[in-house]
Amino acid sequence: MTSFTAGVKDLANRLFGGYAELLRMPHTARFAIGSVIACMPFPMVGMTITISVQHYYGNYSLAGALTAIQAIATAIVGPLLGKLVDIYGQRQISIPTIIVWMIASTSLVTAITHHAPEWVLYALVPFMSAIPPWGAMSRGRWTRLLRGDHERTDRALSLSGVLDECMWVVGNPLASTLAVISGLLAFSFTGMCVIVGALMFLTERTTEPPSQTQLAREAGLTRAQYREREAQKAAALLRTPSEGHAVADSASADGHPSAGRSGHSHGSIWGPGLVAVCATWFGLGAFQSAAGISIIAFATEQNMKQYTGFVFACFSLSSLTGALVYGAKNWMIPLWKRFYVCLAVVNLGIGSFLFARHLWVIMVIYLVIGVCQAPTWINGNQLMLHLVPPSRFTEGVAWMSAMNSIGSSVGSAIAGAYIDRAGSHGGFVVVTALAIGSLLIALTGIRQIKSSTEAPTLTEVEV
Repeated sequence: MTSFTAGVKDLANRLFGGYAELLRMPHTARFAIGSVIACMPFPMVGMTITISVQHYYGNYSLAGALTAIQAIATAIVGPLLGKLVDIYGQRQISIPTIIVWMIASTSLVTAITHHAPEWVLYALVPFMSAIPPWGAMSRGRWTRLLRGDHERTDRALSLSGVLDECMWVVGNPLASTLAVISGLLAFSFTGMCVIVGALMFLTERTTEPPSQTQLAREAGLTRAQYREREAQKAAALLRTPSEGHAVADSASADGHPSAGRSGHSHGSIWGPGLVAVCATWFGLGAFQSAAGISIIAFATEQNMKQYTGFVFACFSLSSLTGALVYGAKNWMIPLWKRFYVCLAVVNLGIGSFLFARHLWVIMVIYLVIGVCQAPTWINGNQLMLHLVPPSRFTEGVAWMSAMNSIGSSVGSAIAGAYIDRAGSHGGFVVVTALAIGSLLIALTGIRQIKSSTEAPTLTEVEV
């Protein structure tokens, strides 16, 4: 019995010891947990809109179109907000963004519950995209605090994935339960979470990374000069580490960007690796969003709609387990291999929903493949460390999320149309086609993603 207890304690220490160490660092628990609470709109708003619109309007096409518009708006606004956060600072951008979201959510739920004309819903939904990039901002704080420490940085990104999955585990069943009771109740709870989480995150100022405006002022440069200098140093490091450090040191010495060197023109962060990752995330969003709306339709046909949130929560719970184990291990397998293995498991697993004949079969598949969901996102965030400079990390992660949102809009719109024509089976046909197509798209970028992981981690660049 004693040896069993000791074994359990040893296992728990291996799984949670590294995470506990990170959260014991001064001020980290506050911003890490606050960002997750403030992110509750992500698991709740889409499902709340889908269930509420279907209840009041009886139209899956309208629900799919509205969630698609929200996703497109998020894809447009997300990178812009990420860029503004990097330029002006986290608090300066987040506070007005939250105010816009609160007004929009109140107006939308009022319009839905009062069965307003459809054009009113179309006009209000885009403003629901006014959500600060909490996850990217939190990860930006971690990478700044742990600069140069690869193992703890990877573990911190895994911890962010773990906390995100906790949010989805809680958010999905809450959304389905509260939205069935009242759309107003679901949106009110979400708004309360936004306020509490924002207060926790934004009032913790000691860990906030300096903005580009602040860094440029300290260096005696304009923002444009600073961004160009940083891009040149990053491009130099991506060419060869030894040459890159020499060029980077030269740029730092004179304080101004040097001319005539190749790299991202005009301070752009776009390169082949980032394009490949964003294309992959587009496909990931497409088939997962299509799967979500198809599962809701499938459950409705079986008179089990009230259990949809718990099915999604099983996926998140499995993903949470995968994130815990994944982050606890110091992996020796190359990052690009881990990325593609996890991606293939998720794509092929969700693609098999077409052959499920009961909602609980889908739940079991989710439980099996979910262990690779969070590691896929963790690997994507780790790829960002190799692809974008540190002061533009928020923008880079925002672009990755934006492409996922665009993919979600495409997937939900196509699936919604096919569900109205052929029921849930039509939706799952779309899911399978998108999942296989997404994997093929990802494999076309394997050379770019592999080469990017062989480059140095750009968070180590001193600017």
